[in-house]
Amino acid sequence: MRIGVIGAGAIGGTIAALLDRVGHLVEVTARGEQLAAIRESGIRLDGGWGAHTARVSAAETLQTRPELAFVCTKAQDAPAAIRANAALLDGITVVVVQNGLAGLAEAERLLPGSDCVGALALYAASYLSPGRVTVTTPANTYLGAGDGAAPPAAVDAARILDAAMPAFAIDNFTGAQWTKLMVNQINALPAITGLSAQEVLGDRRLRAIVTASLQEATRVGFARGVHYGSIQGLDDRILRFVARAPRWAAQAVPLLMKRRMGATPNPGSTLQSLRRGQLTEIDYLNGAVVEEAGLAGTEAPVNAAITALVHEVERSGAFLAPDVAADRMRPVLES
Repeated sequence: MRIGVIGAGAIGGTIAALLDRVGHLVEVTARGEQLAAIRESGIRLDGGWGAHTARVSAAETLQTRPELAFVCTKAQDAPAAIRANAALLDGITVVVVQNGLAGLAEAERLLPGSDCVGALALYAASYLSPGRVTVTTPANTYLGAGDGAAPPAAVDAARILDAAMPAFAIDNFTGAQWTKLMVNQINALPAITGLSAQEVLGDRRLRAIVTASLQEATRVGFARGVHYGSIQGLDDRILRFVARAPRWAAQAVPLLMKRRMGATPNPGSTLQSLRRGQLTEIDYLNGAVVEEAGLAGTEAPVNAAITALVHEVERSGAFLAPDVAADRMRPVLES
């Protein structure tokens, strides 16, 4: 099958390499050093799903019309990437693999003639050098759209992807998106401190910040009428506990997340962006919580403060020591 992957970073590079491994004709888009490396040596995948070098066609935009496409750029880059490839995407199924809440709706607006499907990649992968992607934690990918049953396009795309990596079509995709947003509450503190997710969650001071942001984000979701989907060991029942429990008890959920990550250090996608000198998706993660809180007529001061700290690190290029990060967050945590 002719498959296009727009954005061959950690997530897109993994999808492209594994689809190539099972025999699909894959074309990817990339830029700069990543594009040059893929053209010269292919996408070199290793880690949790084994090793494979995918010799795929690569350019800044798709050059041939695919039968199925995956959009795997950072959330802030997706609209421009979709517009640049829209002529070849019109009329086919387009799977938007992104963090945050806005990606699928944006794709539907830009591609009215296509069947647009959302996807949540729960596996962790790192792309820290051009052309090389390492899967640090294998896990499922979930596809769907809206808050009802999975549409036929999601079922078909999941079947194709599942031949290469674990993938499932799910109902209540909107609720699952919100649950993934809760999982992504771990992303910010590694970006602020330069530590792995496991190190952050192993530090009592930093774990308290993650727990507070998770509780606040969960409450915002309930204020918006969300029924959380069941992914990555989290579901509506567990997140109701998180929302209502005292902080010392709610930290059990971040500790559960730490155990599920395994031993291989997981930097998280936000820290990876900073290490590559790129802007992060923080406005679509913790920043999305702040925006949704406003729509619910409330506030999210913990998530707002975390978003500001990530932007500070973006500007300065300097990480904060754990004790400094804890001190900076203490006033909002104690208010």
